[in-house]
Amino acid sequence: MANAENISLPDLAETGPEVTINGTKIPSTPEGMAVAYSSLVLMALLPIFFGAFRSVKHHQEQKNDENAQLETMTHRDAAMFPIYASCALFGLYVFFQIFSKEHINLLLTGYFFFLGVLALAHILGPVVNSLLPAAFPNRKYHLKFFEGDGEIMEDVIDYQFDRRDLVTLAICGLTGVWYLWKKHWIANNLFGLAFSVNGVELLQLNSVLTGCILLGGLFIYDIFWVFGTNVMVTVAKSFEAPIKLVFPQDLLEKGLDSSNFAMLGLGDIVIPGIFIALLLRFDCSLQKRPGGRVYFYAGFLAYIGGLLTTIFIMHVFKHAQPALLYLVPACTGVPLLVALLKGEIKEMFAYEDNPAPEEKPAVEGEGDATQDATAKEGSSKTAEIKKVK
Repeated sequence: MANAENISLPDLAETGPEVTINGTKIPSTPEGMAVAYSSLVLMALLPIFFGAFRSVKHHQEQKNDENAQLETMTHRDAAMFPIYASCALFGLYVFFQIFSKEHINLLLTGYFFFLGVLALAHILGPVVNSLLPAAFPNRKYHLKFFEGDGEIMEDVIDYQFDRRDLVTLAICGLTGVWYLWKKHWIANNLFGLAFSVNGVELLQLNSVLTGCILLGGLFIYDIFWVFGTNVMVTVAKSFEAPIKLVFPQDLLEKGLDSSNFAMLGLGDIVIPGIFIALLLRFDCSLQKRPGGRVYFYAGFLAYIGGLLTTIFIMHVFKHAQPALLYLVPACTGVPLLVALLKGEIKEMFAYEDNPAPEEKPAVEGEGDATQDATAKEGSSKTAEIKKVK
């Protein structure tokens, strides 16, 4: 996933809506908090909305490409994913306890620099292409890298690009350098939004049942690691990487040099987002029927309600909240209820993005006819041998 270390919303709630400067706690203003949380909600909705529609296009391209290798998440994969995520989260926690936080974050920063540049280039590519003039001296390139020799040589890299792609990569590279140099919250958010859109677009669930298993497992995962231990909060505060969206609560007072941030983990966007994208693809499979994109909008509105509930509960109890505690029941329960009321619950659970190819049943008598033909062929060969003798 885009981030296995799912950070609850918002992590700074543990210390309250305050920032400490020279030992003096300065509380955030209600206006600043309203701007911060409104911006976080908006930034969470944009990747889900655009990523879902991009996932429909990506899925259609995969279906039209005969050579595309379709990778689908099985029920077992969905059930095991929270265990893998827990191992990764606890592993990071142990690393931060044993090794220097600065050295770990240095390695992670370099890793996410390359990932962020590529993710951002994937999003901005069409935009840059549309802005470049028609007179732009464009040329195409083909990069191939082989493994082996002679007849056993295999393609490892087979990538085609042009000068427009290089311009996009250069722009995204400058953004990456800005992030490396300043760790500015705007550069962090650009990478975080790019990761989120790509995650919702490319991480496709195959069926609603698989999605329910995945979200149900991560529902328990989020509750355990936030309420049961201090592991997630510790990792979230130590992990310096664009795996969360942040927005300053003191923006009105300090402008772009703000230091008191509210944050939302990318897992709280991507995990419900891939399920909502699946609902949109299910809507598209029912496009011949009236109702439009009812399941997509039901899941999308449910996500908004769950996210606002998370913020409200966090402020009431003054403690970090596992956002999936509220998002999972909302994003799964509301669409399932709509399907139940519309009488389409069986069709929803029967839907698959990439159904397994059906095996053609053997025609009755076909097997017997084949056996008879084989027997006759054997008898004729035996007769020919006898004649020769």
